Amino acid sequence: MRKERITDKEATCILIIFYIGSSFILGVGTGAKNDAWISVLLGVSLSIPIVLVYGRLLSLFPEKGLYDIVDQIFGKVIGKLVAIIYIWYTFHLGALIMRNFGEFINTSAMPETPLFVPILCLGIVSIVAVRSGIEVIGRISATSLPFLLFIIVVVQFMGIPQLHFHYIKPILGNGFSPIMKAGFSTFAFPFAESVVLLGAFFSLKTKVSPLKIFLKGTVFAGLLIFFITLRNILILGGILPKLYFPAHVAVSRIIIGDFLQRIELTVAVIFIFGVFIKGSICLLVCSIGFAKLFNLHDYRSIVIQNGLLMIFFAYTIYDSIFEMRKWAFEIYTYYAFPFQVIIPLLMLVIAEIKVRVDKKQSTNSIESG
Repeated sequence: MRKERITDKEATCILIIFYIGSSFILGVGTGAKNDAWISVLLGVSLSIPIVLVYGRLLSLFPEKGLYDIVDQIFGKVIGKLVAIIYIWYTFHLGALIMRNFGEFINTSAMPETPLFVPILCLGIVSIVAVRSGIEVIGRISATSLPFLLFIIVVVQFMGIPQLHFHYIKPILGNGFSPIMKAGFSTFAFPFAESVVLLGAFFSLKTKVSPLKIFLKGTVFAGLLIFFITLRNILILGGILPKLYFPAHVAVSRIIIGDFLQRIELTVAVIFIFGVFIKGSICLLVCSIGFAKLFNLHDYRSIVIQNGLLMIFFAYTIYDSIFEMRKWAFEIYTYYAFPFQVIIPLLMLVIAEIKVRVDKKQSTNSIESG
């Protein structure tokens, strides 16, 4: 199988779009109400140390993906168990993303269309993208991100007449506890989900790339999400926590004269493209994991099967949109913590010890020789 390669720029673009994917649909930090903007800053601050852990792992094992790293650190037996854990996490996360997209389309745009239809459409497109490879996903991301950023900036400026700055008051009116809880939720979704990219960034061209990519991508995406969240607060005010898709509702209220309305249809492009890239990455890493687990020659041979299973799971995972919101903002934070923090930290500690031991042994052998 030909070795796939992506540039630092393409990897950074993938990371940014990965962050803004479903977070633009569901919103982040809404549990803190008008202090959600503080929760976003807190979530970004908490995420920087852990994404540097991800970058360090990739730097210690150049040209190795998540499952290769796990195998080298834990050995064959325990490594396979940890690999199974991450196969499940990426599969589950991909299904959650597809369901988020399906609920968004079904609720906001096509209420009479069966929920299964948008989920199936996104799943098929993701299957095609993953079978094309990480290089194609990287080029699509690098080409499309400037266009997505242009839309975001234009809409931000168009929303200025609708901003009500008194909505942000009182700052810390509900105390710091809701902000801490919402900040932890923002850390888990979307920032610490970038642990998935350990399985996709095996193809980076340079050894020092990962730390820079994770740091730049996290800070840039964090600023984007901060400004989007602040805009939502200043437009929606107290109804922000009650909405399923706050960004979509906020943009729908932007009206310029009598000739420029319904611009949320244009902004929906960002939502759709974001979940497409994020869902494709999850499907890619899940398929690579299965291929490593069963010693398959090429992960592409099981992409269709994994994709179809993911589509079916996405359709059956919740009974209603209420369950989706409850899971995303009340349960997911604690469920994802071992995948995002505990296991990667354990991996880094063991990896650093092994690297130091290997260096010491090589130095001793040189001196003795």
